[in-house]
Amino acid sequence: MRIAQVAPLFESVPPKCYGGTERVVSYLTEELVRQGHEVTLFASGDSVTNARLVPGCPRSLRTDKHCVDHLSHQILMLERMFQRAMEFDIVHFHVDYTHFSLSRRHSITQVTTLHGRLDIPDLIPLYREFRDMPVISISNDQREPLSWANWQTTVYHGVPVNKYRFHEEPGRYLAFLGRISPEKRVDRAIEIARHVQMPVKIAAKIDRVDKDYFESVVAPLLSDPLVEFVGEINDAQKEEFLGNAYALLFPIDWPEPFGLVMIEAMACGTPVIAYLDGAVPEVIEEGRTGFIVESLEEAVEAVQRVPELSRRRCREIFEKRFTATRMAGDYVQAFERLLENRENSISEAA
Repeated sequence: MRIAQVAPLFESVPPKCYGGTERVVSYLTEELVRQGHEVTLFASGDSVTNARLVPGCPRSLRTDKHCVDHLSHQILMLERMFQRAMEFDIVHFHVDYTHFSLSRRHSITQVTTLHGRLDIPDLIPLYREFRDMPVISISNDQREPLSWANWQTTVYHGVPVNKYRFHEEPGRYLAFLGRISPEKRVDRAIEIARHVQMPVKIAAKIDRVDKDYFESVVAPLLSDPLVEFVGEINDAQKEEFLGNAYALLFPIDWPEPFGLVMIEAMACGTPVIAYLDGAVPEVIEEGRTGFIVESLEEAVEAVQRVPELSRRRCREIFEKRFTATRMAGDYVQAFERLLENRENSISEAA
C-alpha cells in the first residue's frame, strides 16, 4: 500500500525530547515500512525515518528560533502534499482539521487521527460543517464531545516492543514524566510524595505558555528535599527514568485523550497510579497494571499498595495491548476499509 503520513511540524519525527503526536507518528511510520508498505512521511527536515521523507521545513518549528509564523509552514506543506496526492493509495493526516477544506475538494482517500482534546466549544461548528471528513480517535472517551462526527474506529497508541527494557526490580522513587501545565497537575504528584514520604523525580518540559504557571505554582514546591526536578529528558534517558521508578504518577486534571507515558511505563514494568479522567480507564487495568484514584487519600493508599502489583504482568499486558505492531495492524485495517468503501462508491456511481 502507498501511504502518506502527514505530521505536525512543531516537533521532529520522532521528537528529540518531549512530544506525543510526533512520537506516535514515528512508531507507526517505521512499523508500516517494516511491514512492507511504501510510506512517504511529510514532516520537518530534521526528522529521522526509513520512509521517504518530504520536509515541510528545514527543522522542527519549536527549535527554530527564527520562525515567527508556524502556520505558514504547515499550510505550505499541505499544499505540496496535495500536489502529489495521486501518488498515494491513502493519505493519513495527524494535523487536526487544517486540511479539511482541501481534502473536501480533492478526490483522494484520506483519514485523520485526532490526537488532542475535543471538549472545546469552538470545535462544534467546525466539525459539523466537515462531518464528511473520516476521523479516527485514540480513545473512546476522546470521542464523547463530538460523538456524531464521522468516526471510523478507535486505535490505541502503541510502542515498539523492544523500545524499552523490562525492569524487574522496583526503584525507590515515584516518577512524573510529561509537561508542566495546570492540567497535568505536577503539584498533585508532589503532594502525594510528601504524604507517603517518598522521593519524587519530575522529568518535564516547560512550554513558553506555561512559564508563568511554573514560576508561580510549581517552582515554590521544588525546594522540598523529597522533590528532584530533572527537566526535559530524551528517549535514551526515558527508559532508565521510568524503569527504575517505584511507580509512575499520572495525576491529571483534564480529559486526557490517551496518555502515552502510561504505556511507556508499563513497557518497563512500572505500574501507574492515575487519576480517573479521560482515557485512563481504557489504558490502565485496575489492580493489574496500576490503580485508578479520585482523591489524594486514594492516591496515597495506592502508593502503599504498589507491592500487590506484578511488574512482569505490566510488561505482559503492554505486549498484548500496546505494541506498535498491533497499532499499525489496526490502522491498516482502517485504511483497507476506507479504500474498499471508495471502490464500492465508484462502482455504484458508474
